[in-house]
Amino acid sequence: MSTTALMVASVFVLIGMASVLALAETSLTRINRIRALTLAEEGKKGSKQLLKLVDHPERFLNPVLLLVLLCHLGAASLVGVLAERWAGALGVTLAVVFELVVIFVLAEAVPKTYAVQHPDRAALRVAPLVAAIVAFPPVRLLSRALIGLANVLVPGRGLKSGPFVSEEELLATVDVAVEDEVIEREERKLIHSIIQFGDTVVREVMVPRPDILAVEARASVKDALEVALSAGYSRIPVYEQGIDDIIGILYTKDLIRSIHDGRGDEPVRALVRAANYVPETKRVAELLPEMQKHKQHMAVVIDEHGGVAGLVTLEDLIEELVGEIVDEYDVEEAPIEDLGGGEFRVNARMPIDELEELLHVDLPEGHYDTVGGLLLDLLGHVPAEGESVPFDGHRLTAEKVQGRRIGRVRISPLHAAEKSAGAGDSAGSLPEPR
Repeated sequence: MSTTALMVASVFVLIGMASVLALAETSLTRINRIRALTLAEEGKKGSKQLLKLVDHPERFLNPVLLLVLLCHLGAASLVGVLAERWAGALGVTLAVVFELVVIFVLAEAVPKTYAVQHPDRAALRVAPLVAAIVAFPPVRLLSRALIGLANVLVPGRGLKSGPFVSEEELLATVDVAVEDEVIEREERKLIHSIIQFGDTVVREVMVPRPDILAVEARASVKDALEVALSAGYSRIPVYEQGIDDIIGILYTKDLIRSIHDGRGDEPVRALVRAANYVPETKRVAELLPEMQKHKQHMAVVIDEHGGVAGLVTLEDLIEELVGEIVDEYDVEEAPIEDLGGGEFRVNARMPIDELEELLHVDLPEGHYDTVGGLLLDLLGHVPAEGESVPFDGHRLTAEKVQGRRIGRVRISPLHAAEKSAGAGDSAGSLPEPR
């Protein structure tokens, strides 16, 4: 009787241990490093051990899984022996049913469900115990030996170190936080902008070459000030031979001061300040701190051939984070007009990634960064006003064309008849990646 009682007690102990370890397995794998850092900063009990564990999940996961397996096997073996003693072959069958129900409910379903519902609380409670298990030499050595045997039988590279939270997962977490009303939608938009900011290059945010307003170096101070005031600009680039020969930047304050000093008829060449030249492939995340450090508000963007590709200002970079900044001098049209019925009118300079968000499509990469560039690529020529082309269930129409430049584009959803009619039209297919 004493042996039987000991075996029965051992079954309950093993099931209890399996339950705690199952709780540990689920809760610790659901806590990422960022959450563990937050709990540590809040001074939660057990957070220090938790942070060490989540930093190296491979160190605790294998020992925990090994002990869970040992508990399940031990409990199942003891129940089988006891059942065979009490009821023979029928007892073994009943033991299997008992083990299936009890072990599944008490040692798997209940603790893991609790860990899913209360991951922080569960992880903090089990972290000291798991840390002690990991530090216990026999368990650590046995689990390493078995993993080593597994690597011999099934060769592999093992676990790689790297980020446990990808950019996509972080963005998804932000979206969930909005749905749970943890953060506001404006905060979500700002977080998305900050993450995308690191992937943006100067070419995507610059004022393109055709839109550059510049003055010649031989122009008088009075004439240059009139140009600056009419445009509402505080800084204007200055060129010598042509727009590809920008020699510096002219400040409106310097022009006003010169006129005040009676030098309104002198050429602006003497007032030109040094310009900052940057390649069009430079990342805006690198350019912004550089412009802040050197107290620069404008930079000249250079293409791979050394020609001027455009201008970029500090305002252009900040707008990538906080959205359009409009002052009393801005007279630009709205970048996007919702015409209803799934139709939009957009500025041809609208970046391709914004078009993808607007239409919920994935466009292949090509030699274009804007909607206007996509339309040119699809048509293969400069369109006339009203000319259109279908693509990916939509129709692009050039609504405003000035010379060789597209100004506004209308985007309309294709009707079922148009889709079937254009199914074999090569002009309506998306360009292949280049």
